[in-house]
Amino acid sequence: MKKLLLAAASLAAFAAPIQAQQNDLRTAVAEDYRENLAELFDHFHRNPELSGRETRTAARMAQELRLLGYDVTTGVGGTGVVAVMRNGAGPTVLMRADMDGLPLQERSGLANASTVRQTDMAGVEQPVMHACGHDVHITALVGTARQMRARRANWSGTLVLIAQPAEETISGARAMIQDGLYTRFPKPDYALAFHVDAQGPAGRIEVADTIVASSSDTVTIRVNGVGTHGAYPHLGIDPVLVASQIVVSLQSIVSRSINPLEGAVVTVGMIHGGVKANIIPEHVDLALTVRSDNQAVRDELLADIARVARGTALAHGVPEGRLPVVTPSPTETTPPTINDPATARRVRDAIAERMGADRLFEMPRTGMGAEDFAYFVTPDTGVRGVYMGVGGTAPAELATAAGHHSPLFRIQPEPSVTAGVEAMVVAAEALMPRG
Repeated sequence: MKKLLLAAASLAAFAAPIQAQQNDLRTAVAEDYRENLAELFDHFHRNPELSGRETRTAARMAQELRLLGYDVTTGVGGTGVVAVMRNGAGPTVLMRADMDGLPLQERSGLANASTVRQTDMAGVEQPVMHACGHDVHITALVGTARQMRARRANWSGTLVLIAQPAEETISGARAMIQDGLYTRFPKPDYALAFHVDAQGPAGRIEVADTIVASSSDTVTIRVNGVGTHGAYPHLGIDPVLVASQIVVSLQSIVSRSINPLEGAVVTVGMIHGGVKANIIPEHVDLALTVRSDNQAVRDELLADIARVARGTALAHGVPEGRLPVVTPSPTETTPPTINDPATARRVRDAIAERMGADRLFEMPRTGMGAEDFAYFVTPDTGVRGVYMGVGGTAPAELATAAGHHSPLFRIQPEPSVTAGVEAMVVAAEALMPRG
């Protein structure tokens, strides 16, 4: 009995400093939110910017990080910001936050709803809102930067913080890599990020072991025909009919060509064609999004799309020289985001120990969203990645919460930002402990 009492006392003595340290972190983050981060979040929410056009957001992020003593570089991969803090020998950990908004007119009903309009990369003026929570991500990155600086006695290594452009067009991460992110700056051993989730309980953390997000490919199809008068269809080849048949036939790929135990989506999101009711046009344009969870299925989907488009056109008499042109986008493309299992368990265990097991939650995947964080952790980089989820909606409101990319999107900023900061600090300290 005496030995058991001594063991229990020893365990309690070990746990007490950990709990006290975490209480200190939680208190510090809450105070920082009241004094700094609430205003910063409000600024970002009111002033969203479109993908590739995040100049003011990037400037504010650079300013905030420089004031905290980080070595800051701007203009990486377009408008990307990289901030570095060296703190002795040890691993290098990258933390990423995406910063672009979406071309939507906000109808959230919030007092700080965006009224911003901006010209996009194609020269079209659009309304802009943060309809996916990137304002939470960049606010939390500044909060994490502040806590990591204040807690330098707790970790050893190199911290690389990045504010990434153009996640919504799944092109910004690749652009930063191509601009020398892993050669001009310290290459990470680990990469961390989180996404706020309007379908998750506010302030709680999810850490998946493996698959987090699907691959995504944007594919366009130019369906050619032979134009003629709408009253004389036999004198031409109607590309509207051919395109319509292609749209229907594409749905057979997932249902009949892909293993039913594999995840796959082919969605035709755009059809453009024709100029007048009585004119059969010369072409129709389709745009697709294609999703999968592994490279083999991804390759099969892309090959089958080309096969179905060509075969359908041939069946309708389109000549060989005018068969559909199928073009996968070279920029709007990303592989699946897959957590490193061992690192994910390490991070989850640290969060459970430091923040409390009750702060963790699990939610089954309900769709095939994509995320270009994948480029930072592809197998060829050797970087071990963990992408977390942070709940953003009060539990009582989850049943009616608007989805991401909706003009009605809204989250609770305080528990989302503070939980994100706590989780990122705990994860980083677990991956580069002092000593």
